[in-house]
Amino acid sequence: MTDRAYALFEEQQQARGINLEQVKQQLKALKIETPSWGYGDSGTRFKTFQKVGVPRNPFEKFDDAAQVHKLTGLAPSVAIHIPWDKVEDYGKLRGHAESLGLAIGAVNPNLFQEEDYMLGSVTNANAAIRRKATDHLLECVDIAKETGSKDISLWFADGTNYPGQGDIRSRKRWMQEALTEMYNAMTPQMRMLIEYKCFEPAFYHTDLADWGMAFNLAQKLGPQAEVLVDTGHHLPGANIEHIVAYLIDEQRLGGFHFNSRKYADDDLIVGSINPYELYLIFYQILLAGKDSDAGVRNTVNNIAYMIDQSHNIEQKIPAMLRSVLNVQTQFAKALLINHEEVAEAQAQGDVLGAEDAVRRAFEFDVTPLLHAIREEQGLPVDPMKTYLTSGYAKEIAVRGKGGASW
Repeated sequence: MTDRAYALFEEQQQARGINLEQVKQQLKALKIETPSWGYGDSGTRFKTFQKVGVPRNPFEKFDDAAQVHKLTGLAPSVAIHIPWDKVEDYGKLRGHAESLGLAIGAVNPNLFQEEDYMLGSVTNANAAIRRKATDHLLECVDIAKETGSKDISLWFADGTNYPGQGDIRSRKRWMQEALTEMYNAMTPQMRMLIEYKCFEPAFYHTDLADWGMAFNLAQKLGPQAEVLVDTGHHLPGANIEHIVAYLIDEQRLGGFHFNSRKYADDDLIVGSINPYELYLIFYQILLAGKDSDAGVRNTVNNIAYMIDQSHNIEQKIPAMLRSVLNVQTQFAKALLINHEEVAEAQAQGDVLGAEDAVRRAFEFDVTPLLHAIREEQGLPVDPMKTYLTSGYAKEIAVRGKGGASW
């Protein structure tokens, strides 16, 4: 970055009524949680391509996550998945994370990889299996207490492939019973983040198929239950930013799992397919942050931004770097929207004027802005280049192949 490039950018934004110092402070406050499983080998239903240097245990996952945070300043917490990240001493894992400048973030129960769960976990017709699944949820509450985690992120693969395979209404009630027991075990500081998915691995019906079902369940459970939006978990053409705005207004948006999709739940690097959608999501969030309702503003201030991706053909750390940097870029662009200009066009019924006022910020190159804040934070101006020349990839190559996998 040159001073001249930033000076020109600053001049452009001041002419538009944008306070760049305020923008920079908001950018510096952005935090994006990375997932432990994103550093391990993952795959599709066809194949897992093992990479050299993949972490062999949860401690090494945190070592790699620390590289992403050190280079970007964006990723101070790491989500864990149980039992993928099961250890004998969670206090030791927490201490290791803190020694690296990290915190353990959301705890994610796994209720989809055991033989018992082929026909469902908390919605299984077999009461013993429902009990086993509920006990695992309670186990994860205890783990969260040990790790200091505030959020427990829930995604269920439960559903059916054929009409008549299961009693849909009974399954709905069993789901609520299990989550009620879990909810009652949480501390007042914890949140339950309920994720939904329209299909896969079940193809006839999914027990939590859309945001409305997750929202309804959260409402019944209580104020510590909120909805988690995975950007890959929608039918084609879904207006995700509309869902986001609705949930914020209802004060039930708890967080995101960011990824990108072309067809289904592709779990690609966020912003790689439709960056404008990500930008528009942030537009709705930042607009709500200006709301006069304190509850709405509080919801916006407590949104958990998390990555959830399957780095199957990519090298793990560079893929994670690209993910968090793409989020930062679209957040930066959304901060440049002049909301007063949009509101004025809306009030006048100026359709094209309003659309232009939203789109214009997206078309700016925010590179000078991002370079400036990284310099002010003492971070590398180009985190990806710095990583690729750091020698860390060569250092971890001694791990060989066959590290932690899904």
